[in-house]
Amino acid sequence: MSHLLPVDQAFLERARARQLRLTKPPGSLGRLEEAGVRLAAIQRSEKPRLGPGAVVVAAADHGVTAEGVSAYPAEVTPQMVQNFLAGGAAVNQIARVAGAEVYVLDVGVRGPEFPAHERLIPARVRSGTGNLVREPAMRPAEALAALQAGENAARRAVSEGATLLAAGDMGIGNTTAAAALTAALLGLLAAEVTGRGTGVDDAAYARKVQVVERALERARGELGDLERADPLEVAAQLGGLEIVAAAGVFLAGAAAGLPVVADGFPVTAGALLAARLEPNLSGYLFAGHRSLEPGHTRQLEALGLEPLLDLNLRLGEGTGAVLAFPVLRAAAAVLGGMATFDEAGVSEG
Repeated sequence: MSHLLPVDQAFLERARARQLRLTKPPGSLGRLEEAGVRLAAIQRSEKPRLGPGAVVVAAADHGVTAEGVSAYPAEVTPQMVQNFLAGGAAVNQIARVAGAEVYVLDVGVRGPEFPAHERLIPARVRSGTGNLVREPAMRPAEALAALQAGENAARRAVSEGATLLAAGDMGIGNTTAAAALTAALLGLLAAEVTGRGTGVDDAAYARKVQVVERALERARGELGDLERADPLEVAAQLGGLEIVAAAGVFLAGAAAGLPVVADGFPVTAGALLAARLEPNLSGYLFAGHRSLEPGHTRQLEALGLEPLLDLNLRLGEGTGAVLAFPVLRAAAAVLGGMATFDEAGVSEG
């Protein structure tokens, strides 16, 4: 697992001092200013700069779909992987205008292996998770392998020029796994974190909450107090392979000194797992947006993050995270490129 150093507090203070000297009223650019300060600390520079970005879309299937928790069939997962690779998905369009490469990580899709593709990273740990209501989602060794697959994907993106990094997700049924994992790590009730995912009706939603409750009860029987148990073992009981892989993306991206950006509910469950494994992640992590999923707000609160965008998104794929890339680039450009009052010869108020 990647080891993280905390961000440099001295650079935080120096960047805040520079913000106060720029040719604008203090605070007039709102949270863009603090984002720039955080970027300065990550890059250890008073004048941060961001170039190309990348998103690793981790894909896997879920055994819990057998419980009728999704409005879409499991066959959609491999079909969407092909769509990502063909450039036809929403994340591809957003990435194109946001200056980002899209990598697709097959960490647990059911079915035949995909044909080789320049942006496909084949790292299938197993063909989907177990039904987390009835059995562990995966073995602990498989959870570790999924984490490492995410780390390796992030390292490839960095080696190919990424200067900021997001994780995305694709996995029919994964909001159920994300709800179970979030409830376990935060000590919350199933109903507090379970939403409608792909848009299930009232009957399916009620069933989904019950499924999460039953999964939590089963996992407690295995591990006891889930808040105090080893986070990776909790993820092995309740998570998804792509959720754990997202945690690896964040850990390795941050270890390489990059700002990392969380997306919606399943990916932020991965961020929550990563932060439990390595608390220093918090200094490198940004929330791209706030999802309509109710559990996402609870995740962001636990991570101490304010979303950069709030557009009622609930698609996944990394769309909200990549959409926030230009905001982060602007935050860096403001801090790094604006003149101070002294430099511009402008009188301070």
